[in-house]
Amino acid sequence: MNRTVRCGLDRFLGPLGRPWKKRRLGLIVHGASVTNRLEHAVDALRRTGFRITAIFAPEHGLNADLQDQCPVPGAKDPKTALPLFSLYGKTLSPTPSALAKVDAVIFDLQDIGVRYYTFIWTMALAMKACAEAGKPVIVLDRPNPLGGEKMEGNLPDPAFASFVGLLPLPVLHGMTTAELARHFNRTQHWRADLHVVPMTGWRRSMRFNETGLPWVLPSPNMPTLDTATVYGGMCLLEATNLSEGRGTTRPFEIVGAPFIESGTLAHRLTSQKIPGVQFRPLHFRPTFNKWAGQLCGGVQLHVTDPARFQSFRTGLSLIQTVRQLSPKFQWKNPPYEYETKKKPMDILCGTDQIRHSIETGKEVSARSNSEVQVIGADQRQCRLVFDALRER
Repeated sequence: MNRTVRCGLDRFLGPLGRPWKKRRLGLIVHGASVTNRLEHAVDALRRTGFRITAIFAPEHGLNADLQDQCPVPGAKDPKTALPLFSLYGKTLSPTPSALAKVDAVIFDLQDIGVRYYTFIWTMALAMKACAEAGKPVIVLDRPNPLGGEKMEGNLPDPAFASFVGLLPLPVLHGMTTAELARHFNRTQHWRADLHVVPMTGWRRSMRFNETGLPWVLPSPNMPTLDTATVYGGMCLLEATNLSEGRGTTRPFEIVGAPFIESGTLAHRLTSQKIPGVQFRPLHFRPTFNKWAGQLCGGVQLHVTDPARFQSFRTGLSLIQTVRQLSPKFQWKNPPYEYETKKKPMDILCGTDQIRHSIETGKEVSARSNSEVQVIGADQRQCRLVFDALRER
């Protein structure tokens, strides 16, 4: 039976938020920043008497309507006439002049539990900026859609730090935004004045469909929990000339390219006996993004057992298999997510060793989530960090 979780926003609207009602508040919010009754955070906070003086928009914008890597403009919010500052444009963190308009910053973004998803790095940079400006940060916690127990993937090498991996985290990190905020503040020694409004009713074993909460798109190509489930591996296709399904109704679940023979790819992937997933051959025509309007062969991922499914392993296996099947496979070149020199695959993986291993035909897939056996990972460091995160 589903249990209804109360998110930090709903709790902040009650007694927990009263001490902040007379303060000038800045909000880092997006389209999924809603109450259990689907009222947006800006509307709910203003309706209940909070003094909002600025809004900060992350990647995809305040309304979560902009496609990936589209700069978010800063302006006035047309609905409230409040100043709207971009955190995904000329700057990725709040500027001192923007922070001068507020006494404290509220962070309320729905994350999906994957290192590459940029909202947690928006939070990290905002925390650092607020610490330097002496402004409190209030994190309103929300569930990790993939649950709080599953971790997968390697840790990034600091030499490959980027906006899709600023600090060492596994690809699937198993943490909520509030847990990450505490982790960053402690490990980076920012000394931010951090205030967390926790959820009630949430258990680490819960996937999003068990929370009783409505799913609201946190970004245009994250329409369902199914999408979030495969994103940890299929996002890697952004670093290649394979379509990751943008421009279809099942982004990240449908993948392919015009040079792929769908039946052969499905057969090769099925023969690898990757746990928790089946591969169905199909053809599709993306309406935008890579290969727009062209007929693509590929596969659709059908996750049959989310507990056993390993998204990062699956993404690496798919890329390696396509490269073996077709000489037309290519890596994308920068720029990508504000990185202009390193290849997109390398900053997504946080190392160039995984790409080099694929190019030389070495095995790159993890044997299991717990073993974290991925080329490019420092096994001792991985285990120490994993253990530290699980102690939170």
